[in-house]
Amino acid sequence: MDFLTTAIFILKGTGYTVALVIGALALGFLIGLPLACLRLYGPPIVSRLVAVYVWFFRGVPILVLLFLVYFGFYSVIEKFLLNRFDWRISFSPFSASLVALGLASAAYQSQIFRGAIQSLHLGQFKAALALGFSKTRAIFHIIIPQALRLSLPAWSNEYSILLKDSAIAYVLGTMEIMSRTKAMAAFTYKHISFYVLAGVIYYILTFLGVRLLRYCEKRTHIPGLGTE
Repeated sequence: MDFLTTAIFILKGTGYTVALVIGALALGFLIGLPLACLRLYGPPIVSRLVAVYVWFFRGVPILVLLFLVYFGFYSVIEKFLLNRFDWRISFSPFSASLVALGLASAAYQSQIFRGAIQSLHLGQFKAALALGFSKTRAIFHIIIPQALRLSLPAWSNEYSILLKDSAIAYVLGTMEIMSRTKAMAAFTYKHISFYVLAGVIYYILTFLGVRLLRYCEKRTHIPGLGTE
């Protein structure tokens, strides 16, 4: 097997890596934004529960989360559905990796959105209430649109972190870049060549993703937003 053939095999893992990172970012966004709002505007007990969630998923290594989701949570859910409804579900290594990375990203993204919301002048929220907005409408129509713009710089950093963390998904057999690189390096004994190739691919993906998010940041920037 020549180098070109094995390099193409590794490059095909790029699609899995990109899908994994984008999926985890999306899942983290869908969970993280409500968590940030509940942390700031929710009842005290809910705010504390959100803080516990953030503390847990920021404190546990990604590798442990991958094993917990794939060998722990999945087994519990599978047994419950099998015993209660006689259903069997398919939970692939890719799905487990996406869920684990997404849940961890949600904890970090909630802190990103929380910081962005807190950077806005409190007078905007009070003014919205004074104009007759409900608390929920003020949050969703006044606060969140501005917070999302302010979150883009930190979100690009979260993308870079998730991309690097996605390499750990190889331990579950997810056929992304690192898993394919490890297999080919072990098969051909050309470790340096293939790991350098993997590093270059990750670098390019990081560069392109960060540039795209910075472009979005410039396009959505409003002069004076977030300043006193």
